[in-house]
Amino acid sequence: MQIAALAVTAVLCAAVIRRGAPEAALVLVLAAGCWMLMLAAGALGSVVEAIGRLAGRAGLDSTLVEPVLKTAAISILTKVTGEVCRAAGEGGAAAFVEVAGTILALAVPSRWRREC
Repeated sequence: MQIAALAVTAVLCAAVIRRGAPEAALVLVLAAGCWMLMLAAGALGSVVEAIGRLAGRAGLDSTLVEPVLKTAAISILTKVTGEVCRAAGEGGAAAFVEVAGTILALAVPSRWRREC
């Protein structure tokens, strides 16, 4: 709920500020975005623990779960970075970020791959 309230407040303030100072509006939205990510990061530890417990119950080795978590993290960071680039009017940079993120996700090292 805090994240939604923060997002709405930031967007409304940015809409007002954008008329006179578009750069300041972008900085405001980026700052609010960082704050939202920090709020969401608090839940990350419990999500990783829950995935670990589920994997343990399913009899999966951590070497199979670890690359999945890394790939998910790369995906989230790529998505956020691409959207920030688009918000700044840099669609070309966003496209390169997305391609690089895809390559990095495919290149996540896995002990399982080395054993095959």
